[in-house]
Amino acid sequence: MSALALSAIGCANRAPSPAVIDDLQVRGNATIELTPVHYAIRHLGAARAEAARGGIPSLFDASGADLAGHAETQALRSTLDHPDLRIILTITEGRYRIVAKRSAGIRTLADLRGKTIATPRESSAAFYLHRALAVAGMAERDVEIVNIAMPPRDIASLLVLGKADAVALWEPEPQRAIERLGEDAIILEPETGYRELYNLNTTAAKLADPATRAKIVRFVATLIQASARMEKDRPGAVALAAETTGYPAETVDPVWRHHAFPATLAPGLLDTLVAEERWLAGLAGRPARRRAQLATLIDPTIEAEARALLGRQGRVQ
Repeated sequence: MSALALSAIGCANRAPSPAVIDDLQVRGNATIELTPVHYAIRHLGAARAEAARGGIPSLFDASGADLAGHAETQALRSTLDHPDLRIILTITEGRYRIVAKRSAGIRTLADLRGKTIATPRESSAAFYLHRALAVAGMAERDVEIVNIAMPPRDIASLLVLGKADAVALWEPEPQRAIERLGEDAIILEPETGYRELYNLNTTAAKLADPATRAKIVRFVATLIQASARMEKDRPGAVALAAETTGYPAETVDPVWRHHAFPATLAPGLLDTLVAEERWLAGLAGRPARRRAQLATLIDPTIEAEARALLGRQGRVQ
């Protein structure tokens, strides 16, 4: 079910919010990370949104999106062609893990050397794998990477059919792999210092338009409220995530602990962008952009204005 449909369902039971914005388009892929957006739509009467494929590219095509959810890796890639992209809020933080097969001789991170690992190239999951391999003194060249098609579904079949020895991806696909493999599954969760930062993105042009900016501020204020509500309503949030992603609730529930929903710009966002920029630049064989250049991609003013709005109107409890 799309978030547009969710908006219609939730109309009768909406709680007070900074505003109901009917013409603001928010896009994002059908992932757990987008759950706060869906929650804001259903329970707090926020803007229309779509869970169809889109994300950041929809800000620059005929989709007409005003806001888009996407991981920070894709923001970096997109800003090469669209330097006016702006990151305005961290919606979700996701902790990744590697699921491997015991029958492939894997017990520790070091055992991944020479193994086949499935992950989407140039993605947040691929960057996590890069950092995880580094913990064991390895690099991508020390393993064979199989590119996962997008959107990733049923990656467990790659393990079951022997097409990969391990997978690195966002939840809940790793959980599904664990469920399919049973006792053959080995879970590797090295401390890499990295977590996915799934952000809300827009453009400098939209922020420069007073009417659009006001709508975005109101939406962000509502999103902040939704994230706070979700902390007290885990069952409802999990059920909504299952509904909007198409995964069973019994698969989503155990991986909920791998996510946080801060609804604030992550303090280490710029450091993450700098590290990922070096990695992406190395893959592409281009010079890495400087820290000062990357800092311009982050706009903290919308969150500040949204929190000021909430301060004037009162927070939803």
